[in-house]
Formats: sequence, C-alpha cells, structure tokens
Amino acid sequence: MKYWRETLAVTRRILTELLRRRRSLIFWSIFPISVLILSGFILAERAELPIADAFAYSAPSTLVGAALFFSCLGGTVSTIVAEREQQTLKRLFLSPLSGTSYFFGIFLAHSFIGIGQTILIYTIAAFWGATFRGAILLGIIIILLSIAAYVGLGFIFGTQLARRIEDVNALVAAFGVPLLILGGAFLPASLFPKSLVNIAQYNPIYHMNEALVAVSSQGEDINKIMPHFVFLLVFALVMVVAGWLSYKRMLIVERRL
Repeated sequence: MKYWRETLAVTRRILTELLRRRRSLIFWSIFPISVLILSGFILAERAELPIADAFAYSAPSTLVGAALFFSCLGGTVSTIVAEREQQTLKRLFLSPLSGTSYFFGIFLAHSFIGIGQTILIYTIAAFWGATFRGAILLGIIIILLSIAAYVGLGFIFGTQLARRIEDVNALVAAFGVPLLILGGAFLPASLFPKSLVNIAQYNPIYHMNEALVAVSSQGEDINKIMPHFVFLLVFALVMVVAGWLSYKRMLIVERRL
C-alpha cells in the first residue's frame, strides 16, 4: 500500500503540473487531431474510400504514430530531463519516497495521457462514422503494450542520452521521425517498396501500426496478427526492463553528484 500511495502521489503531481501549464496537453491534442483529419480526407480522396472507412484506417495509425509517440515517448523524456534540471531527484533522496514509486509514478502518468489520447482520437474518428471493427479487448492490449514500449524507451533516452531540455526535440526528431515514416504512421506500408518493407520488419512502430490497423479497421483476430503481436509484446517487456535498469543507473549517478 505504501508503494501504491506514493506512485499515485507522483502521478497526480506530474498530471497536475501538466494541467497547470496546459501547453503540452494542448499540443498533444492538436497535433494528432490534425494528422487524423488530414490523413482521413487524403485517404478518402486519393484511395476513393468512403469517409468512414478512411477515418477507420487513419485512426490507429494516427494514434500509435502521432499521439502516443510524442506524448508517451517524448513526454517521458521531457519529464525526466526536467526533473533532473530542477533537482527533483536530489530532493527525492532526502525524502521517504522510494525510487520504485517514482519510476512507476512517471510511468502511470504518461499512461493516463496515452489513454486519454486514445479516447480523443477514436471519438473524433467516430464523428465521421468510423467504428472499431475488431475485438475491443485485443485493441486495448495492443494500445497498452504500445504505451509501455514508448514509456520504457522514453526512460532509456531520458536517463542515458538527454542531458538538457534542449536535447529532447533533437533526440526525438533524430530517432523518431524516420522510424515513424518507416513504420507506416504517415504513409501506408502497402506503398513501400519491398526493400523498405524488409527493413520495417525490425521497426517496432511498424508492428504497432500493423497490429492495431488490422484489429481496428479490418476486424482481424489475434491469429492474423500473431507475428506483430509477439514482436510488440517482447519489445514492450524489453523496453520496460531496460527503462527500469537505465533509471536505476541514473539514480546511482545522481547520488554521486
């Protein structure tokens, strides 16, 4: 119960700070909404799809590519770097708050943001007639695995690569944008040449996107997406463990400074 109370307290503090600033939450809403609307109308026009089908296809790609990537990965990196610059970790060592609770508090806060973005994206897609055609529980599992993978990777970047808040945008852009394009977040992977499809097999965003698109817009079951699902499951577990180890290593370094 002690860890649970401390985790919720850290989560509440981070979400409260974001609500006070509002700017990040507004941008994290405007960007995916814009991508969703543009993608939906472009697909409807160029692929000659009904508007409902176009938005049904665009929603999952927008969610994993535009929404969760920048809020759960970029947001986690920003939070960790900001906490280090503000000496929050130094104060942590002087308080009874455990490092474990702090880790899971940050994790849970950005998970809540990701869940909120999921509701936002699918609500807007439903406005144009899109529906979730597959098993909702399977879709939720894919979304939660994607959130876990992004947040875990955010801990690795935030603790090992980014040192200042200015590093965040450069880091996310350098690693993220090419992976998003190769993952089919902005262009359907069906348009890729075979050489790029072969490379995309090693891109976790590609598997997130393909799994969620298949379940959400095509109504596929888990048997049809098994290779994507297994890759995503293993990647999410590895990222959470690696993120935890990176976080513990950062705490050791911070104690020495």
